[in-house]
Amino acid sequence: MEHYLVQSIEKALGWMGSNGLGASFARGSMPDPDLCPRLLTPHALLDVIMRRSIAPPQFRCFQDGIEMHPDGYLTQVTTRRGQTLPAANMDRLGRLLESGCTVVLDALDSFDSTMEIACRALQWWSREVVQVNTYLTTKDAPGFSLHWDDHDVVIVQLAGEKSWEVRGRSRPVPMYRDAEHNQEPCEEVVWSGTMRAGDVMHIPRGFWHRASRADRGDGHSLHATFGFVKRTGVDWLTWVADHSRERELFRHDLDRFGDGAEKVEQEDTLVTNVSQLLTDYPVQEFLVRREAERPPPRHVATRGVFGEPSAVVCVADFPPRMERNESTVDVYAAGKKITFSARAEPALRVLLSGHPVNLATLTDVANVTNVDAVALAEPLLEEGLCAEMTEALSSGYTGLIPTGTYSNTR
Repeated sequence: MEHYLVQSIEKALGWMGSNGLGASFARGSMPDPDLCPRLLTPHALLDVIMRRSIAPPQFRCFQDGIEMHPDGYLTQVTTRRGQTLPAANMDRLGRLLESGCTVVLDALDSFDSTMEIACRALQWWSREVVQVNTYLTTKDAPGFSLHWDDHDVVIVQLAGEKSWEVRGRSRPVPMYRDAEHNQEPCEEVVWSGTMRAGDVMHIPRGFWHRASRADRGDGHSLHATFGFVKRTGVDWLTWVADHSRERELFRHDLDRFGDGAEKVEQEDTLVTNVSQLLTDYPVQEFLVRREAERPPPRHVATRGVFGEPSAVVCVADFPPRMERNESTVDVYAAGKKITFSARAEPALRVLLSGHPVNLATLTDVANVTNVDAVALAEPLLEEGLCAEMTEALSSGYTGLIPTGTYSNTR
């Protein structure tokens, strides 16, 4: 799945692929800053906030660096049937923006098709789960205090300017749930300066940082923080422990009251079988199955009620895995395995490319192998690997992907 944001991040940071994630601090500028308003503008963000029922912790406002009480920017909207829903009070929010504040909306990808597709492209690129949080700051509002994140982030400055300070780690690869607290900031300043529209910055997990407009006066800043939640050895061990339930030995009660020899025997047996369990469920299998078993995301599914779809797109969180057999090809994604005739493989690679596909056009192209793209797409739609193209979904791809390119399907 090709996407201009992925290409721009690589060029800005000097990366070839996603191997730099988590390795070291990096900063640079996009070759084409005009990509920024195509991704998101302040007005577009406020429009999203206005049209949805949202509340803390997903939607928050800060003044003077302190989180405001929701009553300061939310109101309760009551429908004619008496249902009460929280909604942004846009007049109050406008006054806050006028005086200087920071508006935070987490997981914008769940509301906006452009950001949804950008996150999916980054997931296919990095093979990690990605979420985007957005931060709109006006006037000289200060930012959050010095802190660190438990995941790697790529920050894209979309509009305006903001001052940043980035420091190193004070604890190697800290975690949200950890064996020790990580509360003392590192003294080493890795970088400090100004992020401007089109600038990109990668902050690895555990690096302390803060951002502010306290020295900026009038103006504003809008940036998007793409968070990459990478798997750790702890995640692998948790996965292995979950699979231990499949074996009767590990479901038995631990011996509390037996004699010393019986307790030792049970422990020795468990230790031996734990070693075998680790061998039977290796790290690479964990990573592969994590991708293949992730359930499909939400998407529009009309099941032909309004007519057969004319175009579809693969919406799996990770690139579907394809295995060629003698006369068949197996597709693994979204927790499913679907088997097709081997002659369908070329058309399948197009359908699972991550790019929108016109089914009539694909049928014409694939006609030499007598493949009906509509029939081929049917099980992919049924199992959630692909989704019907809607106007909103289509707008999220427009101008952000190369046309006529199909890639990234293994």
